[in-house]
Amino acid sequence: MYAFITVLIFIVCILLVLIVLVQNSKGGGLASNFQSSGQVMGVRKTADFLEKATWVLAGALLFLSVMGSAVIPREQAGAEQSRIQEQIENTVDPTQVPNFPTTPPAIEDTTQ
Repeated sequence: MYAFITVLIFIVCILLVLIVLVQNSKGGGLASNFQSSGQVMGVRKTADFLEKATWVLAGALLFLSVMGSAVIPREQAGAEQSRIQEQIENTVDPTQVPNFPTTPPAIEDTTQ
């Protein structure tokens, strides 16, 4: 599920970039190339469509980002953390001085 949402986020981002690049900051943009009098979508309707598409894609990006953060696979991250923590706890410090016994070992009587 997380991978699916991530792919959708990438698709929405690419579409959002393309829509924003098609728009012109002065109001021309894509509509400036189609200035014939007999067209179905005029200059104003094209600008309205691009603006609405930008808002819809921005909202979809926000929604997918929240959903993506909600479905992050957290069990796997915890398992990796515990393995790493276990390795850290089990490591031997190479600079540590070895502990020698302070009392001599007991001598056993082997003369029997």
